[in-house]
Amino acid sequence: MNFTHEKQQFLKKPDKSSIHGIDKDILALVKKINSKSEYYTTSSCSGRIILMKETGKKQEKVFLFKSHSKIKLEQLKNALNSALKSYKGMVYLKLEPCIMHIACKDFASAIKLTNIARNSGWKKSGIISRKNIVEMLSTEYLACPVADKGKIIVDNNYLKILLDESNKKLNQTKQKIKQLEKSISKNEP
Repeated sequence: MNFTHEKQQFLKKPDKSSIHGIDKDILALVKKINSKSEYYTTSSCSGRIILMKETGKKQEKVFLFKSHSKIKLEQLKNALNSALKSYKGMVYLKLEPCIMHIACKDFASAIKLTNIARNSGWKKSGIISRKNIVEMLSTEYLACPVADKGKIIVDNNYLKILLDESNKKLNQTKQKIKQLEKSISKNEP
Protein backbone atom coordinates (compact mmCIF):
# COMPACT_ATOMS: atom_id res chain seq x y z
CA MET A 1 0.00 0.00 0.00
CA ASN A 2 1.45 3.39 -0.92
CA PHE A 3 1.71 6.25 1.57
CA THR A 4 -1.09 8.36 0.03
CA HIS A 5 -3.57 5.47 0.18
CA GLU A 6 -2.45 4.56 3.72
CA LYS A 7 -2.98 8.20 4.79
CA GLN A 8 -6.46 8.35 3.25
CA GLN A 9 -7.46 5.09 4.94
CA PHE A 10 -6.13 6.16 8.34
CA LEU A 11 -7.78 9.59 8.30
CA LYS A 12 -11.16 8.00 7.48
CA LYS A 13 -11.10 5.91 10.68
CA PRO A 14 -13.31 6.98 13.59
CA ASP A 15 -11.53 8.84 16.39
CA LYS A 16 -10.77 6.48 19.29
CA SER A 17 -9.75 9.14 21.80
CA SER A 18 -11.66 9.61 25.03
CA ILE A 19 -13.00 12.97 23.80
CA HIS A 20 -13.86 11.53 20.34
CA GLY A 21 -12.21 14.39 18.51
CA ILE A 22 -9.19 16.62 18.27
CA ASP A 23 -8.49 19.13 21.07
CA LYS A 24 -9.48 22.60 19.85
CA ASP A 25 -6.08 24.03 20.82
CA ILE A 26 -4.24 21.68 18.48
CA LEU A 27 -6.80 21.41 15.67
CA ALA A 28 -5.16 24.02 13.39
CA LEU A 29 -1.76 22.31 13.76
CA VAL A 30 -3.25 18.88 13.03
CA LYS A 31 -4.99 20.25 9.94
CA LYS A 32 -1.74 21.92 8.80
CA ILE A 33 0.20 18.67 9.16
CA ASN A 34 -2.51 16.58 7.52
CA SER A 35 -2.64 19.01 4.57
CA LYS A 36 0.96 18.04 3.69
CA SER A 37 1.34 15.18 1.23
CA GLU A 38 4.23 13.67 3.20
CA TYR A 39 2.60 13.59 6.68
CA TYR A 40 -0.47 12.63 8.68
CA THR A 41 -1.17 12.64 12.40
CA THR A 42 -1.91 9.36 14.11
CA SER A 43 -2.55 10.81 17.60
CA SER A 44 -2.40 14.11 19.41
CA CYS A 45 -3.12 15.81 22.72
CA SER A 46 -2.75 19.55 23.29
CA GLY A 47 -1.70 19.05 26.91
CA ARG A 48 -3.83 18.60 30.01
CA ILE A 49 -4.16 18.97 33.74
CA ILE A 50 -5.31 15.75 35.35
CA LEU A 51 -6.00 14.06 38.65
CA MET A 52 -4.96 10.47 38.22
CA LYS A 53 -5.03 7.26 40.20
CA GLU A 54 -1.63 5.72 40.75
CA THR A 55 -1.73 2.63 38.55
CA GLY A 56 1.08 2.99 36.04
CA LYS A 57 -1.39 2.45 33.21
CA LYS A 58 -2.89 5.02 30.82
CA GLN A 59 -6.51 3.98 30.67
CA GLU A 60 -9.57 6.18 30.92
CA LYS A 61 -10.51 4.57 34.24
CA VAL A 62 -7.40 6.01 35.92
CA PHE A 63 -8.44 9.61 35.27
CA LEU A 64 -10.37 11.20 38.10
CA PHE A 65 -10.40 14.63 36.44
CA LYS A 66 -9.11 15.98 33.13
CA SER A 67 -8.97 19.44 31.57
CA HIS A 68 -7.25 20.61 28.39
CA SER A 69 -7.66 24.21 29.60
CA LYS A 70 -6.38 26.17 32.56
CA ILE A 71 -8.45 25.66 35.70
CA LYS A 72 -9.15 27.50 38.94
CA LEU A 73 -8.30 26.27 42.42
CA GLU A 74 -11.97 25.73 43.32
CA GLN A 75 -12.43 23.47 40.27
CA LEU A 76 -9.44 21.40 41.31
CA LYS A 77 -10.54 21.14 44.95
CA ASN A 78 -14.09 20.17 43.95
CA ALA A 79 -12.80 17.50 41.55
CA LEU A 80 -10.40 16.18 44.17
CA ASN A 81 -13.03 16.05 46.92
CA SER A 82 -15.48 14.35 44.55
CA ALA A 83 -12.87 11.76 43.53
CA LEU A 84 -11.97 11.00 47.14
CA LYS A 85 -15.55 9.97 47.90
CA SER A 86 -15.05 6.81 45.84
CA TYR A 87 -11.28 6.37 45.54
CA LYS A 88 -8.97 5.90 48.54
CA GLY A 89 -5.59 5.29 46.87
CA MET A 90 -2.78 7.65 45.89
CA VAL A 91 -3.90 10.55 43.65
CA TYR A 92 -1.49 12.58 41.54
CA LEU A 93 -1.95 16.04 40.11
CA LYS A 94 -0.25 16.02 36.72
CA LEU A 95 0.40 18.45 33.94
CA GLU A 96 1.07 16.50 30.77
CA PRO A 97 2.47 18.44 27.80
CA CYS A 98 1.39 18.34 24.20
CA ILE A 99 2.25 15.12 22.39
CA MET A 100 1.81 14.19 18.74
CA HIS A 101 2.59 11.18 16.59
CA ILE A 102 3.00 11.79 12.87
CA ALA A 103 3.41 9.22 10.13
CA CYS A 104 5.93 10.40 7.52
CA LYS A 105 6.20 9.37 3.88
CA ASP A 106 9.89 8.51 4.13
CA PHE A 107 12.98 8.93 6.27
CA ALA A 108 13.89 12.30 4.71
CA SER A 109 10.48 13.80 5.54
CA ALA A 110 10.71 12.38 9.08
CA ILE A 111 14.12 14.03 9.58
CA LYS A 112 12.79 17.33 8.18
CA LEU A 113 9.80 17.31 10.54
CA THR A 114 11.97 16.37 13.53
CA ASN A 115 14.30 19.28 12.80
CA ILE A 116 11.41 21.73 12.43
CA ALA A 117 9.98 20.53 15.75
CA ARG A 118 13.28 20.77 17.61
CA ASN A 119 13.98 24.25 16.20
CA SER A 120 10.52 25.28 17.46
CA GLY A 121 11.30 24.30 21.06
CA TRP A 122 10.06 20.69 20.94
CA LYS A 123 13.30 19.22 22.30
CA LYS A 124 11.86 15.75 22.91
CA SER A 125 11.14 14.98 19.27
CA GLY A 126 12.43 12.11 17.20
CA ILE A 127 11.75 9.13 14.97
CA ILE A 128 10.38 6.29 17.10
CA SER A 129 9.86 3.47 14.58
CA ARG A 130 11.15 2.03 11.35
CA LYS A 131 7.83 3.08 9.82
CA ASN A 132 9.00 6.72 10.03
CA ILE A 133 6.72 7.74 12.89
CA VAL A 134 7.82 10.99 14.52
CA GLU A 135 6.92 11.60 18.14
CA MET A 136 6.86 15.24 19.19
CA LEU A 137 6.65 15.87 22.91
CA SER A 138 6.79 19.27 24.53
CA THR A 139 8.96 19.49 27.66
CA GLU A 140 6.55 20.97 30.20
CA TYR A 141 5.63 18.41 32.84
CA LEU A 142 4.60 18.27 36.49
CA ALA A 143 3.55 15.39 38.72
CA CYS A 144 2.95 15.43 42.45
CA PRO A 145 0.94 13.27 44.85
CA VAL A 146 -1.87 15.33 46.38
CA ALA A 147 -4.04 12.74 48.13
CA ASP A 148 -3.76 9.30 49.70
CA LYS A 149 -5.99 7.03 51.77
CA GLY A 150 -9.00 9.20 50.95
CA LYS A 151 -7.45 12.44 52.25
CA ILE A 152 -5.74 15.45 50.70
CA ILE A 153 -2.08 15.32 51.79
CA VAL A 154 -1.01 18.86 50.78
CA ASP A 155 -2.15 22.13 52.28
CA ASN A 156 -4.16 24.74 50.37
CA ASN A 157 -1.14 26.96 49.74
CA TYR A 158 0.89 24.16 48.20
CA LEU A 159 -2.07 22.96 46.13
CA LYS A 160 -2.40 26.52 44.78
CA ILE A 161 1.33 26.62 43.94
CA LEU A 162 1.04 23.29 42.10
CA LEU A 163 -2.00 24.50 40.18
CA ASP A 164 -0.43 27.86 39.31
CA GLU A 165 2.62 26.04 37.97
CA SER A 166 0.43 23.58 36.05
CA ASN A 167 -1.55 26.41 34.46
CA LYS A 168 1.69 28.22 33.56
CA LYS A 169 3.17 25.10 31.96
CA LEU A 170 -0.07 24.37 30.10
CA ASN A 171 0.04 27.88 28.66
CA GLN A 172 3.66 27.31 27.58
CA THR A 173 2.77 24.09 25.77
CA LYS A 174 -0.12 25.87 23.97
CA GLN A 175 2.33 28.59 22.84
CA LYS A 176 4.64 25.89 21.46
CA ILE A 177 1.74 24.48 19.45
CA LYS A 178 1.27 27.89 17.79
CA GLN A 179 5.02 28.24 17.20
CA LEU A 180 5.22 24.81 15.58
CA GLU A 181 2.30 25.63 13.28
CA LYS A 182 4.10 28.85 12.18
CA SER A 183 7.36 26.95 11.67
CA ILE A 184 5.68 24.32 9.51
CA SER A 185 4.08 27.09 7.42
CA LYS A 186 7.47 28.82 6.97
CA ASN A 187 9.00 25.58 5.71
CA GLU A 188 6.50 25.09 2.93
CA PRO A 189 7.99 24.80 -0.57
